[in-house]
Amino acid sequence: MPITSPVLNHPLRMTLAAEAHSRPFLQLDAPESVTHLALYAELDATPDWHLRKLVDLCGCFGVAGPAADAKYFYHDFGRFRLKWECHTEFATFTFAMRHADSAPLAQAFERIPLMHVPQQWLHGLKGKILVAAHVVMEKSGPGKDPDAREIRAVFEGLSLAASVVLQDAEVWSDFLIQSDGFSRFVVRDLGLREYQLGRLVQRVLEIETYRMMALLGLPHALASTTTLNTIEAELARLTEEMVDSDDDTSAAGSVDATGEPDDGERALLRSITGLAARSEKLALDNSYRFSASQAYFQLVKARIEELREVRIDGLPTLREFMERRLSPAMSTCAATVRRQAALAERIAHSNDLLSTRVGIAQELHNRQILQSMNARAAQQLRLQQAVEGLSVVAVSYYMVGLCGYAAKAAKSAGLPINTDLATGLMVPLIVLVVWLGLRRLHGQIKH
Repeated sequence: MPITSPVLNHPLRMTLAAEAHSRPFLQLDAPESVTHLALYAELDATPDWHLRKLVDLCGCFGVAGPAADAKYFYHDFGRFRLKWECHTEFATFTFAMRHADSAPLAQAFERIPLMHVPQQWLHGLKGKILVAAHVVMEKSGPGKDPDAREIRAVFEGLSLAASVVLQDAEVWSDFLIQSDGFSRFVVRDLGLREYQLGRLVQRVLEIETYRMMALLGLPHALASTTTLNTIEAELARLTEEMVDSDDDTSAAGSVDATGEPDDGERALLRSITGLAARSEKLALDNSYRFSASQAYFQLVKARIEELREVRIDGLPTLREFMERRLSPAMSTCAATVRRQAALAERIAHSNDLLSTRVGIAQELHNRQILQSMNARAAQQLRLQQAVEGLSVVAVSYYMVGLCGYAAKAAKSAGLPINTDLATGLMVPLIVLVVWLGLRRLHGQIKH
């Protein structure tokens, strides 16, 4: 039973299944030429600016443009074919044009599909083109040695890279922007199977595009060097001030009478906090760019790995060229990332050390306060004990007086009592009873 009802399928099943086929490669057959443009999306640009450029180009030829949410577009305009792809940070326009016959390489780079594109539309790409490349594909039989002098003549660079790829093709390039503003690639078909040429050209163009996107992190790394040097010098100065203040003052001298850090410690804390903020801002400004550069670099290496290169005698391979030219730039970006992290860690350690020193000083100050409070409490206890003795005398005095009045009252009632003798005898007894009573009361309160 076929499963075609939308009720049976997961809502994302069709979308996820189509993702693997969302960016098909061009079907190419030598002799043919390709022009590839990669337009970088600036931070202040609107998200759909490259889509509007595509719609404008389609409008020049009376062709309906893609939908507003499209990420891929292909159309055969007759004289040329166009493939448009939308990526996260850039959009690519790949123009392809077939030729009826082969031409010398010097003339082949003059027969480009971009000649059929309106110049007004090209001028509208001002400030957006990051990659512009021409690819010329020529047919050659297996075992036929290429004319190296003819191939070198179409490149202006002195360092040429080339290799046998996929066992049945050759790729030549100097990865240099020529005087016409385009980089150039020569792909020789030595017997590729159907559709292999299209996949090969797509990999080559992706290598060039991802290489340029990866290098976007290098200016950030170079610009960050000056800032990192300044922050490191300032941190070294502040650390030296901390050491000097440790030698000149005791821990108790780092806080004032109220237990707060003194002016010198406050200034150090503000300076270190400012360095931490500047370091964090620098890391936030560069984190995405450096991460993206590493991701693009990994894609470049993956695409080169897929080519399965074999060396052509006397020439470096594409892998060797990238290792010699691109890898150092990526190593610089990675070193800058590590340096930023190490600097942030050192600033945090310095801040912790200063905070610990201030905390120790505050604890010592608090200890001194507690000691003075304990001394005052002991004085109050001794004063209370002295007053307690007077309290026994006072209470006993009043109780003896009351007992004396009672004795006088009994004598007036006719009892044979010597009031003075009775009062004198009761004094020690009353004092003892009052003293024992107060001690018992204190014992109950203490318990």
